[in-house]
Amino acid sequence: MNESPETATGARAAWAIMDPVRGRIHAAMAVAAACVLLGMAALAALALAVQALLHAPGHWPAGPLLAAAVCTVGAYVLRLHAFNRSHYAAFRLETLLRTRLAEHVARLPLGEVQRLGPSALAKVVQDDVKALHVFVADSTPLYARAYVAPVATLLALLLLDWRLALGALAVLAFGVAVMSLAMRGRGEMSRRYHAAREQVGAAVVEFVQAMPVVRSFDTGRSTFGRYERALAAYLAMLTDWYRAAGFSARFALAVLGPLPTLLALFALGLWLWPDLAFERWLALLLLGTGMAEALMPLMSLMHLVDKARLSVDRIHQVLALAPLPLPATGRVPQDASVEFDGVCFAYDTASAAALEAVSFRVAPGSVTALVGPSGAGKTTVARLIPRFWDVQRGAVCVGGVDVREMTPQALMAQVAFVFQDAFLFAGSVADNIRLGRPEATLDQVQAAARAAQAHDFVAALPQGYDTPVGERGVFLSGGQRQRLTIARAILQDRPILVLDEATAFADPENEAAIVQALSALMRGRTVIMVAHRLATIRDADQILVFERGRLVEAGRHDELLPRAGLYARLWQHHERAQHWALRAGHAAGEGAR
Repeated sequence: MNESPETATGARAAWAIMDPVRGRIHAAMAVAAACVLLGMAALAALALAVQALLHAPGHWPAGPLLAAAVCTVGAYVLRLHAFNRSHYAAFRLETLLRTRLAEHVARLPLGEVQRLGPSALAKVVQDDVKALHVFVADSTPLYARAYVAPVATLLALLLLDWRLALGALAVLAFGVAVMSLAMRGRGEMSRRYHAAREQVGAAVVEFVQAMPVVRSFDTGRSTFGRYERALAAYLAMLTDWYRAAGFSARFALAVLGPLPTLLALFALGLWLWPDLAFERWLALLLLGTGMAEALMPLMSLMHLVDKARLSVDRIHQVLALAPLPLPATGRVPQDASVEFDGVCFAYDTASAAALEAVSFRVAPGSVTALVGPSGAGKTTVARLIPRFWDVQRGAVCVGGVDVREMTPQALMAQVAFVFQDAFLFAGSVADNIRLGRPEATLDQVQAAARAAQAHDFVAALPQGYDTPVGERGVFLSGGQRQRLTIARAILQDRPILVLDEATAFADPENEAAIVQALSALMRGRTVIMVAHRLATIRDADQILVFERGRLVEAGRHDELLPRAGLYARLWQHHERAQHWALRAGHAAGEGAR
């Protein structure tokens, strides 16, 4: 049976991405082919043993039987060896691909990563790479059986008797013709099959992840309904495929089984009797059944190729994303200053500009606050400094050097970042604080935790600094997670610190202490704070006020208030918000009287 053009194309694409383990795969295939040939040699030795018994009934054919036993054991050993080689190649490919994908994603603009989403990236890195693992590990014996066995069997039959060989080949051709009817439209049906499966999987993941919302609002009617509709579509697709190809596929499987070929060889042998010697006839019966049966693994092979092709396409889509360009030789910053020079930036071509002609300078060792309404561009400014994206126009400079002219290592050695949404890994408290400085001692970790007002609650945990925090820090509160990320940034001891609302989850008791600790510890360093709580930035050396992506005001707190501009209005709203609850409660009390 010949591969369809689309199957051949998918296999070639798979081989292209498997180049690093091509030699190992070919070696495994060669061993598997030798295993098939030894299996056929064992059958031939059994035929010789029968021939020897017929010619000398009283003499035990020790030689042919020993040869059959040796060939059988050899075939078994080679089969295990081929299995080991193919799986080692699969594990090697899995490691290489995941490492390559991880390194590539780490160089992508953050916007591309966010556009793809964590679920899609996890599917590529985990599921699609695993599909290629299965393809490499299991396709080796299938290739050997599907290609080597039929050819070798046909050659052996032709050597024994060309007439019976043609009979066995006719059965094979008939089975292939019937199977081709079942394979019509297989490419489109296979695409629909995998798409329907993915929709079911996505619906299940959504239902499980949204369980708190489901239980709170719709008791599963909406989300579980989506799962039921995805499952119904999957069932309908399978039913259509079964009706279109069910009979011809089952009939082809029956024809390509060993019994039809055996019956054909048996009938031809009777017809040619006694011109055909019995021992030759027996050898033909033993070897001939394998020619059609050996093609059956091709069905499984085609299914593996289809899955592998889809996985290869998704992996190539991720690898084809353009990473941030790196300089050939990176420049070194001169100090810890930060400067925006006419920066214009949009997250994509379809979006409005997030920043428009923004220019400012942050002096080394100063504290600068970024304020403004929601969506004004504050967080965008903060995330352009460590080059999570590249600007469309203008330049972002650190220490007088454009960040695009610095290596990632040099830039990250200058900038520490504390995100608003604190992220912890599923390790211990100490391991999470040490992130970026794994060589730090426990004393250094504890000093950073004390500075971030985290030491007291960490010491109260069951295992102290060795306590696991759970996946994404699930065992800790939001404020505790935030303080650990602040401790992480303090321990990194980088000259520039970017805080994206670092006190967002701090309780009122500890918020002032955290601000004081940061102010004391960051003295002499460049601090850029994205602030929504204006009370935390009154003493900043510089306040930059943003509105709709533009820098509209700059100065200190006492300088900005008299201007009666945007900052003054924001401060008035802040003052009203501080007293709203008290006035509301007072009014409610007056009404009760």
